[in-house]
Amino acid sequence: MALAVAKQDALAARIAGLSFAPDGWLGAARAGALARLSAMGLPGKRDEYWRYTDPASLTAAAAPKAALFAADDEPMTFAGLDRLKLVFVDGVFDPAQSDDLSLAGVEIERLGDAGGRDIHWAQGLYGVLEARGQVPVERPLAVLNTAFATDGVLIRVTGKAARPVSLIYHHKSEVSDATLHHCVKLEEGAEITILENGPAAARFNKVMEVDVAKGARFHHIRSQGRDHERRAVTHVFARLAEGALFKSFTLTANGVLTRNEAVIELLGDDAVAHVAGAAVGDGAFHHDDTVFVTHAGLRCESRQVFKKVLKNGAVGVFQGKILVKQGAQKTDGYQISQSLLLDGDSQFLAKPELEIYADDVKCSHGSTSGAIDETALFYLQSRGVPLRQAQGLLVLAFLAEAIAEIEDETIAEDIRARLEGWLARHEH
Repeated sequence: MALAVAKQDALAARIAGLSFAPDGWLGAARAGALARLSAMGLPGKRDEYWRYTDPASLTAAAAPKAALFAADDEPMTFAGLDRLKLVFVDGVFDPAQSDDLSLAGVEIERLGDAGGRDIHWAQGLYGVLEARGQVPVERPLAVLNTAFATDGVLIRVTGKAARPVSLIYHHKSEVSDATLHHCVKLEEGAEITILENGPAAARFNKVMEVDVAKGARFHHIRSQGRDHERRAVTHVFARLAEGALFKSFTLTANGVLTRNEAVIELLGDDAVAHVAGAAVGDGAFHHDDTVFVTHAGLRCESRQVFKKVLKNGAVGVFQGKILVKQGAQKTDGYQISQSLLLDGDSQFLAKPELEIYADDVKCSHGSTSGAIDETALFYLQSRGVPLRQAQGLLVLAFLAEAIAEIEDETIAEDIRARLEGWLARHEH
C-alpha cells in the first residue's frame, strides 16, 4: 500500500502543470491514456523491470540540467545521405529547418495538426500498440508519453519511399523536457527507412508506434549521442502482419542515462523482426536495452543482437524476452547480448528470457561479458599495429555483428565512422 501511494504521489508531482487539448480523436486517446496511467502510477526502483535502472531522474517533476553543444559540435550522423529532414528543437517541430513534408509514396503530418479532427487514420494506431504493450509488463513512461506528448509526426506509407525520412533532434535549452510521439503505418507492400539522430533535450521521452502490413518493409536506424548529460527513455511498439519485415538498429554513444525499450508482436505468418544495438560508454554512463518479442504466427523469425563496450565505471543493462505463443510453430528466435569491459570498474547486467508454448521451434539465447582478447591484441601488435589502434580494431570487430543488421551499407559505414570517432576521442 505504501509503495502504491508513493507511486501516485510521484505521478501527481510529475504531471502537475501538464495538460492537453481535449478536442478530436487525439484528445480522447490522451484522456484514455491518462486514466490508464492513474491506475498504474510511475515506475520505481523496486519494480522488477527497473531493478537494474533507477527511473528517479526520468520520473522527477523537473528535468535535470544538461549542458549544451556548440553549434559546430552537434552530431552530424547521416549528413551525407539524401534524406527528407524533419527537425525538432527541444521537442518542438521546426518547419523553418525542415524540408517540405511531401514525399512520393508517403503522407506526413504533424501530430498537432491532425489531432483536432474527428476522424484520422492514426486514430487506430496512436496509443493502441502502446496499450497492447502494457501486458504482461507495465510500461508507465510510455503511457505518460501517450497522455502528454507535445509533438510528433504521423507517417503513412503507401508505396516505396523515394528516400529515407530523417528525424533530427536539436537540444537548445539546458532544462528542456521533450515528449514526442510518432506513428508510422505501412500499407501492404510498402517500404520506408526512418533515421533518427541528435541530442533531443535535457530529458527525452519518445514513443514510436509502427504498424507493418502484409509484405511491407520497415527499416529504422538511430544514433543517440554525443550529448553526454542526456537522460532519455524511448519506446518502439511494432505490430507485424503476414510476411512483414521490421528492422531496428540503435547506436548509443555516451549519455548519463538511456533506456531503450522495444515491444514487438509478430502476428502474421512468415514475419521477420530484427532488433539490434551497439552502445559505447565511458564513465558516467548507464545504458539499458529492454526488449520483448512475441511470436504468434507460423514460421516467424526474430533476432535480438546487442553489444556494449564499457569503460571507467560505465554500466550496461540488457533485458530481453522471447515469448512463443501456443500454435506459433516453426518459430526461429535468436537472442545474444554481450559486453566488452575495458576495465575492472565497469559492469554489465543481463536478464535473458525464453517463454515457449509451442513444440516445434528453434530458440536460443546467450549472454557473455569479458575483456579484450589478449591473444588477438598480441597478434596485432606483433604485426606492427600500435596498441591503441589494435584495441580499436578489436572493439569494432566485437560490435560488427550488431552493425551487420543494417541492410543499407552506406548507412552502416556512417555508423562505423561514428564509432571510430568515439574510439579516437576516448583512447586514454
